[in-house]
Amino acid sequence: MNAPMLEFEHITKRFFGITALEDVNLHLQHGHLLGLIGENGAGKSTLMNILGGLFPPDEGVMKLGGRAYTPATPRDATEQGVAFIHQELNLFTNLTIAENIFIDRFPTLGGTPLIRAPHIAEQTKALLDSINLHLAPNTLVETLAPGERQLVEIAKALHGDPQLIIFDEPTTSLTAKETQRLFDIIEQLKTSGKSIIYISHILGEVQKLADDIAVLRDGTLVGSGPAAEFEINRMIALMVGRDLNNMYPDHLSTIEPEEVLSVENISQSGIVKDISFSLRKGEVLGIFGLMGSGRTELARMIFGVDEYERGRIAVNGIPLPPQRPRDSIRRGMAFVTEDRRSEGLLMHVSLADNISLVSLPDFLRTVARFVKSSELLAAVKQMIKTLRIKTASEQFPVKSLSGGNQQKVIIGKWLMAKPAVLIMDEPTRGIDVGSKYEIYTTIGQLSRQGTGVLVISSEIEELMGVCDRILVMSRGELLTQFERHEFEQENILRAAFRQNDHNGNHQMKMSSL
Repeated sequence: MNAPMLEFEHITKRFFGITALEDVNLHLQHGHLLGLIGENGAGKSTLMNILGGLFPPDEGVMKLGGRAYTPATPRDATEQGVAFIHQELNLFTNLTIAENIFIDRFPTLGGTPLIRAPHIAEQTKALLDSINLHLAPNTLVETLAPGERQLVEIAKALHGDPQLIIFDEPTTSLTAKETQRLFDIIEQLKTSGKSIIYISHILGEVQKLADDIAVLRDGTLVGSGPAAEFEINRMIALMVGRDLNNMYPDHLSTIEPEEVLSVENISQSGIVKDISFSLRKGEVLGIFGLMGSGRTELARMIFGVDEYERGRIAVNGIPLPPQRPRDSIRRGMAFVTEDRRSEGLLMHVSLADNISLVSLPDFLRTVARFVKSSELLAAVKQMIKTLRIKTASEQFPVKSLSGGNQQKVIIGKWLMAKPAVLIMDEPTRGIDVGSKYEIYTTIGQLSRQGTGVLVISSEIEELMGVCDRILVMSRGELLTQFERHEFEQENILRAAFRQNDHNGNHQMKMSSL
């Protein structure tokens, strides 16, 4: 009988005395896809980093194809047939597709430093054709759409002819069409005999693709077996250690008539056109739209990050100058951006410094302008406790946290400033169901405290679960709105495709928002 493609035997790993993995035993067969799931901080990344040669296990052994596998570096892992396709793509956008694929191993002419350019172009074209990406090898990566960049990353991984490929949250930035294209490629890889580990918080994807499923919780393997044995409710229960009969907390908003945010006729050529709406105190307002609808760009204009040609924005009745985020913050606005790593966090800085970043002026002594360190630290610790951020110390760098806990740090940073308006762009993208529930709970608590919350999301179910009202955008225009009693997924999606009937049921003038 053939040995499994991959074997983890009694894998244990500790960091600073804290157990990240404990006695994990897991096998992956040749040509199979293993769906690896778990909450943020469950140990998935640690296990994959051990597999990828970033650090060794403290206890236990790994086997690859029945042989001992002890990679000392990521290059060792690559040379032994293990490839990673990360959530954060490792591409140089200023280089061509071919240059990215061959970046660490350019073929040269004999013993000279001269690069075999025709050979590189030929091999790149063959790789791209194999994944049905028909682009010229000399195409700059910066000109590619997110889905095309994802495919270039796959081509880069396939260049080394790996036998084991790890996909880490591969669909978070893809459209439905691009996602299906990726799934087709994954099926082709399996058919060709490749083994795959697929990590995702989108449990429907895991259920659809996987031959086997493994669930990690708090560093231990709490369930594994054939995918047919894992319905989504069972996956959730294993991940969080309890049943989540309802994915969303009870909706208990108390909306007051006072407008905390007013947006009037905001326009920017080619991006948004005559956008008008208001957000009331205690209201959770959603914005839904397909990719390219202008929803993220609108949020950035409201906060003052991006410019707009005309229009007016006011917080609590006070107009905001355009492109002045500092003034937006002073007036009580907060913004959880879509890209948490590059725009929301200082990755190498501690949790304490990240959380206190916005509210630091509130902890300065009036005369000497010294920081009230003890009061600030107490407030930070309370925020960590309130948001249930998993960390051994508030002094740990934020890069050491899981994605869900990093998102909580961003939210905590803004909550410390006690905002009147909180804008959240894709607040739960790439995080687990348990962390999602906690963020939804926080949104509900904020609304009951009088904060107006504007939520932008690609997930209709999410907006229906947390919002009092949903606005629908398409091609830079605000088309329609749905009150909570009108929420129906099909109707909201139809509106986003501009396929609403024109009988006036949901069509409206912008002045009525």
